[in-house]
Amino acid sequence: MQTKNNTVTLEQFKEKHYGKKGTSKRDRLEKGYAQFKIGALIHEARLEKGMTQEELAGKCGTSKAYISRVENNIKDVRISTLQKIIEVGLGGQMNLTITL
Repeated sequence: MQTKNNTVTLEQFKEKHYGKKGTSKRDRLEKGYAQFKIGALIHEARLEKGMTQEELAGKCGTSKAYISRVENNIKDVRISTLQKIIEVGLGGQMNLTITL
């Protein structure tokens, strides 16, 4: 459904430029977005806590460079490490959801 002023929804844009859900090009886009979102959420939470990357790294036993790579979507992060960053480093709670 097209909206006013010839704008399109995000779903319409993705379908036009990346194909329908289930196609390889669309799947790569969705996977990349999920990884980007994790890094962005960690970055946002760290700033909200008033912490530097170095402080967060020290609390969860990793390096500043590792935190930077995760925040900037350069490094894939294991779930166990992600949980440690969130729970030990940021004092938060990690919740995962699976949608079928």
